[in-house]
Amino acid sequence: MAEELIPADSDEAAAAAGAEEEEQPIKQRKNGLYPGVSDELAENMTSGWADTELRDLEPIAQAAHTADRRAALSARFLGERLVIPSGNLKTRSNDTEYAFRASTEYAYLTGDQSEDGVLVLEPQGGGHRATVYLLPRSDRENGEFWLSGQGELWVGRRHSLAEAEQLLGIPAKDVRELPEKLREATGPVRVVRGHDAAIEAALTDKVTAERDEELRVNLSEARAVKDAFEIGELQKACDSTARGFEDVVKVLDKAEATSERYIEGTFFLRARVEGNDVGYGSICAAGPHATTLHWVRNDGPVRSGDLLLLDAGVETHTLYTADVTRTLPINGRYSELQRTIYDAVYDAQEAGIAAVKPGAKYRDFHDAAQRVLTERLVEWGLVEGPVERVLELGLQRRWTLHGTGHMLGMDVHDCAAARTEAYVDGTLEPGMCLTVEPGLYFQADDLTVPEEYRGIGVRIEDDILVTEDGNRNLSAALPRRADEVEAWMAALTQG
Repeated sequence: MAEELIPADSDEAAAAAGAEEEEQPIKQRKNGLYPGVSDELAENMTSGWADTELRDLEPIAQAAHTADRRAALSARFLGERLVIPSGNLKTRSNDTEYAFRASTEYAYLTGDQSEDGVLVLEPQGGGHRATVYLLPRSDRENGEFWLSGQGELWVGRRHSLAEAEQLLGIPAKDVRELPEKLREATGPVRVVRGHDAAIEAALTDKVTAERDEELRVNLSEARAVKDAFEIGELQKACDSTARGFEDVVKVLDKAEATSERYIEGTFFLRARVEGNDVGYGSICAAGPHATTLHWVRNDGPVRSGDLLLLDAGVETHTLYTADVTRTLPINGRYSELQRTIYDAVYDAQEAGIAAVKPGAKYRDFHDAAQRVLTERLVEWGLVEGPVERVLELGLQRRWTLHGTGHMLGMDVHDCAAARTEAYVDGTLEPGMCLTVEPGLYFQADDLTVPEEYRGIGVRIEDDILVTEDGNRNLSAALPRRADEVEAWMAALTQG
């Protein structure tokens, strides 16, 4: 990784290029190899560059949908200024940053994924005027484009404001002017917190935590019912995820020779080739690691005869993610006990999926799946019945552990800020998308179960869209039934 000449600071860049009236010393990175920038080099770098402005751009695919989303938000908060930031780069270590991911609220309303962007809806007439504030292209006159650590020659070209307007269908302005405008703003204001400290500081005397939370909750609930564009993106994510699972099955022999990391890297390749990234840290849990719900260290051995619990999802370029789990026999065949436990989870998932339909209570699929698992636990003698008693006391949770699903969309746990009455106590509607993912987990140190159960974890998870007449399994390309899984694995490894 190359070192930029000086830190990412446009004022320092201007000084280095001789753009300020009073020359200032160049603030260099410690141990940098160049002592400074000569006036001649600074002048040379300002000219001789071709015009690369992009013209006659087509709007992004979701532009019409984002306009509808902004209109719905406007109608909910008439007369109030609304501020939705995309967020800033976050430092990973020293002078390196994590890959940027725009805030869900900002991307949902604009389709843009730029760091430091801010959407502002200003009251106008009976609605709002939307403006997206962005960093313009790097300045070539003051040297920013090559001297700043975030300049174009270091991190790549940004869209110009004119280009952004064409792509997003929203007027665009320079975000560096926004803090002062917000400090001068009058009237009621709300901001989505937690993404941009500078923007929040500019509004510190104009907003309240309670009112800002109402904005965040509204945006979370607005995402519950997906539009046609979103459903298409979720299907893309599931299709790519299915191919990623196939990739993993084909290299299980290599994973046995190395570790769970080989599985993680294999799936990640598919996510980066076909999408933006993984939607969350992949869980590549072999053997007893499958009993740890969020095992993301992925540094353990992969052994023939054990199970692999793979929970992973591709995130599309528009930031919609799949969330799928399969529990696979590493050697291609379930043992008798593994299959008994697997079939119990499969039957529970079947019951859960059948309960997903318009008009049903959100909790219905969870209750249906938990009942099946509890029946099996009682049948196996692992917990004393009757079933109703176990469910009432929640005793099955020692081995089922988690809820049976969650909303899915731009966040893997989508709509998380929604009101309880609108989410888990709510009713399913066409266009909602949720996971159905029951599991059974017998910890390696659980002395309440027979020894042969210990260290076995099974989860099966699919992404289910509520339709007008029931549901559709978006991840149905991956087999679920035990015999189908074995046949699928055999075809992939022998082909």
